[in-house]
Amino acid sequence: MAAKDRFHDAVKLGLQKEQWTITHDPLKIEFGEDDVVEIDLGAEQILGAEKAGKKIAVEIKSFLGESALYDFHTALGQFLNYRLVLEKSEPERILYLAVPLAAYESFFWRDLPQASLQLYQVKLIVYDPQKEAIHKWCK
Repeated sequence: MAAKDRFHDAVKLGLQKEQWTITHDPLKIEFGEDDVVEIDLGAEQILGAEKAGKKIAVEIKSFLGESALYDFHTALGQFLNYRLVLEKSEPERILYLAVPLAAYESFFWRDLPQASLQLYQVKLIVYDPQKEAIHKWCK
């Protein structure tokens, strides 16, 4: 089992505060005969008694390394692979990359992250680890 990100519980609590039910911690998905991926969280939000619920998967990153660019390269590669797996196994589930507010404000406005997020259509959840709250959803 992969190690949980430092801010795993903060994101989990933030989602629960927004009425998401955590259904998987982690969300394990087999791909082919040899691979199993573990996305940090699976969650569902019921919209109403007669409406289908929304399902998401959330990959949590802390961006606490020495290089935000290196952390971004790693996170983006992981995100793209996880999205591929989800498209094949659970196409109704939408994948989000969760990033801390400090990294979002200091790094994600740079040209390379902006171009990558747009080209690869990465959906973000910006979280505040101190408040254990979701700050912003970027679709």
